[in-house]
Amino acid sequence: MKLSITADLSGQVAIVTGASQGLGKAVAVALGVNGATVVCIARNAEKLAATVGEIEQLGGKAEALACDVTDRSAAKEAIEGTAKKHGRLDILVNNAGITRDKLMRGMSDEEWDDVIATNLTSCFVCCRSAAGIMRRKKHGRIINMASISGLIGNPGQANYSASKAGMIGLTRTLSKELISRGVTVNAVAPGFIASEMTEELGEVILEEAKKRIPAKRLGEAEDVAAAVLFLASGAAGYISGQTMVVDGGMIG
Repeated sequence: MKLSITADLSGQVAIVTGASQGLGKAVAVALGVNGATVVCIARNAEKLAATVGEIEQLGGKAEALACDVTDRSAAKEAIEGTAKKHGRLDILVNNAGITRDKLMRGMSDEEWDDVIATNLTSCFVCCRSAAGIMRRKKHGRIINMASISGLIGNPGQANYSASKAGMIGLTRTLSKELISRGVTVNAVAPGFIASEMTEELGEVILEEAKKRIPAKRLGEAEDVAAAVLFLASGAAGYISGQTMVVDGGMIG
């Protein structure tokens, strides 16, 4: 992995949800190679093992924890269990997310509920558990993976856009509740990033998207990982309640 920045996260413990692939995997690797012990959470144990293996091959420390973050009890246990095992929790990256794209008139209740539960409710549950731990230590970094869809909307993504807009609102509110205790809460809003999720959109849509991006290319997972790494670092200690857009200038 080639990152534009580095940070000293030695001795810190990080949790990354949705770490089995795509942006979550890139973020986990970035944190791991910069010194953090990374607990990688997702449902797919096999893919998680690959993430952990890559971090270890690069000299970092990581462990896999198979967990469905839509199971509120399991998500809470994963956060609190990690802190108990390692004696601390410094960084939480809420990246778990899914899409169930469809125009609103054809969107089922289940398609709405699944996306809100995975993208937004799990974020709230994990933030609530982590915040209690971080407040007591008077230090912590919470970073929520939003999307430009949560800022500008996107046809066929009423559920996804709502979940990501909700994450941004949650980020701003939690920042106000936690910053006085030394805990920063920020969001990163990627645009069109080359990943497994964007591949599902198809070549035609992606080519049209590139025409709307001033940078004239899709972003890379490393672009997003660099933003997360900065917000997780000591250099970002006075930044909170913000949404860092990583979209090649698409929304200006």
